[in-house]
Amino acid sequence: MMRGTKIFTFFIFVLLAVLPSLVVSECTCDKDDGDRDKDKALKYKLAAIATIIVASVIGVLIPSLGKFVPALRPEKDIFFLVKAFAAGVVLSTGFVHVLHDAFNNLTSPCLSKHPWAEFPFTGFVAMCTAMGTLIVETFATAHFKKVNVRKIQNEANGDDDEEKNSEHGGETEIHVHTHAIHGHSYGSIDSSESSQLLRHRIISQVLEMGIIVHSVIIGLSMGASESPKTIKPLIAAMAIHQFFEGMGLGSVISQAKYKNRTVAIMASFFALTTPVGIAIGIGITNVYDANSETALITEGILSTASAGLLIYMALVDLLAADFMTDRMQSNTRLQIGATISMLLGAGIMSLLGKWT
Repeated sequence: MMRGTKIFTFFIFVLLAVLPSLVVSECTCDKDDGDRDKDKALKYKLAAIATIIVASVIGVLIPSLGKFVPALRPEKDIFFLVKAFAAGVVLSTGFVHVLHDAFNNLTSPCLSKHPWAEFPFTGFVAMCTAMGTLIVETFATAHFKKVNVRKIQNEANGDDDEEKNSEHGGETEIHVHTHAIHGHSYGSIDSSESSQLLRHRIISQVLEMGIIVHSVIIGLSMGASESPKTIKPLIAAMAIHQFFEGMGLGSVISQAKYKNRTVAIMASFFALTTPVGIAIGIGITNVYDANSETALITEGILSTASAGLLIYMALVDLLAADFMTDRMQSNTRLQIGATISMLLGAGIMSLLGKWT
């Protein structure tokens, strides 16, 4: 998994390096200057950076407190409620926030009618991303599962060879047979647990990738704006948005059982991505045009891909994975509680769509 983490880190650095150059272009549609005050807007942006970092860190680390607070551990019922709430947040983020923005970008009158007005690219790209996520997740899990099973079998064969070579006379056959039974039983359990852990780790990295793409675009747009009236209400809304989104990511990270160092790295990536996007937006304010064709297409495609990924992850890897378990279906109180929690998370995040 260390290799996967390195690839994930490389992808994020490439995204942060390439995205600003993609969205900088000449204006192709009239801009509405509105209420512009560069100095006042800069103060609000700096306040937004500090507020978002604090809210993001708190949100993403709350589910990880299970190491210190027994009630928040993954095997407890309350963790199911927290995770259902977080899944509702992620689902609403994909449908209400990201997909809506992507649709507006790719259907903008600033784009040429051919081909953008002739084909529903928003739904198509979201669908392709969802299917692509499924394919990647399936093949990655299957590959690492085979590698893990092969490793366990090799270790078991090595133990059997050692027993056969031992000099204990007539007791050897009985000892080897018993050891083999226990060995295979242990290997099967270990293989199952390892596969589940691997699945959680793949989910956590893919989910963070989708959230980060979305966060960079939001930060970039906010940083490039010079309207205090636009930025001011976004500060609180974005802080709350990042807090709840962090809870969603944190719940998945906690189940992946990463070491503290890896948790800190993933939490830092999440907490800093939007502020970095804001900083980039501040740096390219004079040349950035949100209504340019290049900016609209780039942001639209990336947002649509992010939406497809988030929707798939929320429905398949978060909600269905928990709601279809025997534990959930055999406990009516837990079912009702998780359902209410999911609706509450989706409802609150949807309400924030009015400002973000």
